[in-house]
Amino acid sequence: MTILVTGATGGYGSAALEELKTLVPQDEIFALSRNEEKAATLREKGFQVRIASYDDPESLERAFIGINRLLFVSGSEVGSRKPQHQHIVDAAKKTGVSYIAYTSFNKADTSTSPLAAEHAYTEAAIIESGISHTFLRNNWYLENELPLIQTALKTGKFVHAGGEGKAGWTLRSELAKLGARAVSGKFDFPAVLEVGNPLMTYQQLAAAVSSATGTKLAVVDADVATASQFLQDNAGMPQKVADMVAGSQSIVKSGSLAVEPSDIEKYLGRSFLSVEESVQQLLEK
Repeated sequence: MTILVTGATGGYGSAALEELKTLVPQDEIFALSRNEEKAATLREKGFQVRIASYDDPESLERAFIGINRLLFVSGSEVGSRKPQHQHIVDAAKKTGVSYIAYTSFNKADTSTSPLAAEHAYTEAAIIESGISHTFLRNNWYLENELPLIQTALKTGKFVHAGGEGKAGWTLRSELAKLGARAVSGKFDFPAVLEVGNPLMTYQQLAAAVSSATGTKLAVVDADVATASQFLQDNAGMPQKVADMVAGSQSIVKSGSLAVEPSDIEKYLGRSFLSVEESVQQLLEK
C-alpha cells in the first residue's frame, strides 16, 4: 500500500505525516511538495517526496503514479480551488488512486456559507470520479483565534465579532491526526464525517481561555469594524490582517459552523483535546 499526503509542508499536512508514521511503515508514505526547496525538509525527516503543483495537471499525474490512497488537503488559494481541485481529482482517477480522504467544510453540500462552495464542488467531483472517499468536513481551527486570544490575555478584554454564533474549535494537529487515520487504511471510515469539538459560543471560548490561563477576561461582543480596530490598536496588526481576522468571526456569527460533530471518538480512538487543553497547547508553541 502507498499513501500520499498533499499540502505536506503546511500545518495540517506535516502533522498528518507525523501521525501516519505511527500507523504504517514510513516507506509506504509519500509527501507532495510544490518544489525541491520545500521538499528538502521532508526528505530530512525520511519521507519520500513527489513534486507537483495543484495548478499543473501533468505534474500531478506524475506524482500520483503508484499511489493507492490520497490524503487530499484542500488548497489555500480561495477563489482558485475549483480548477486546482479538479486537477487533483482527475489525476487521481487517471492514475488509479483507490481512495481519497478530503479536508472539506461542515455541511459543504448544503451550507450557504461562501466558504462552502469550492468544497461542495470538490466533493461532487470526487463522487463523480467514482473513487471511494471520506469527506472530513472540518470545523474551525482554534489557530484562527490565536490573535484574539493573545490580545485578550494582554488587555483583559476578549473583543470579538462572533455574536451568539457557535463553532467546534479544534487544533489543526488534532484534525490532522484524524485525517491520517482515515487515509491509513487501518480503520473503517464513513463517506462523510462532520468533524470538530462540541459546539460553543465566543463567550464560552473566552471562559475556556480564562480557565486554561487563570486570567479573568471581560467579554465584549462587537461588530467587525470595532473588533478589527481593537486588534490594530492592541496587537499592532495591520488593518488588512485585522479586518480578515475579525471578518472570519462573522462567519461563526452566521451559524455556518454550528454543526454538531459526528462521533469522533469512534474514529480517532479518543475525543479531541478539549478547548482548554488546546488553548494551553497553542500558547506553549
